[in-house]
Amino acid sequence: MLLDTLTCRIIEWLDPIDNNNALIVRELIMSDILNDVLSANRDYVDDFGDKGELPMPPGRNFAILTCMDARLDPAKYAGLAEGDAHVIRNAGGRASDDAIRSLVISYKLLGTREWFVIHHTDCGMEYFNNEIMSDLLSSSLKTASVDADGWHDCCEGPGSTEGKYINWLTIKEQTESVLEDVARIKASSMVPSDIPVYGYIYDCKSGRLIEVPAATEAGQAS
Repeated sequence: MLLDTLTCRIIEWLDPIDNNNALIVRELIMSDILNDVLSANRDYVDDFGDKGELPMPPGRNFAILTCMDARLDPAKYAGLAEGDAHVIRNAGGRASDDAIRSLVISYKLLGTREWFVIHHTDCGMEYFNNEIMSDLLSSSLKTASVDADGWHDCCEGPGSTEGKYINWLTIKEQTESVLEDVARIKASSMVPSDIPVYGYIYDCKSGRLIEVPAATEAGQAS
């Protein structure tokens, strides 16, 4: 904590004097990942062009609810550019209360008219349940490991019992979870019946979107 505070003070002191020196200090202290992200951002800014003129509402009037898994790139698998669509992500791509909150804002205030629910193969949400997660958190707050015998916590506490009061929305079978989420979205009193919700599974081995026909049928506009 003291080192972080001292670092900030050094940077604040250098900034008004010499921006180049301040940048050097930042790069010496920052983690490799933070440095990589900020470097990539500088490159992005250089080629930003007229993207600053994009309007707030998505230009193609649709939204995707999908998983946060790092192997999924909705911009690539759905052919998106900046400004095209809303992409809402969480663990599993589940229709949680907060995901539905975002979808409702997406149509009510920003005009989307079609939605996708896209889960994926080999999802981490299939590998644990509420009890496992709450037990691991109760043991410690360190990152757990998994092997053929299941999940293991690496360390002794302190942990937290707060996980026992959360529904982690884990997944037993992908087609069932897609159908469940589409049905939950359609059942919301805040969602108009004329918005179709399509259900798909992204195949992590091929990159293909595979329709879940029962989900798409349940999500039909009326």
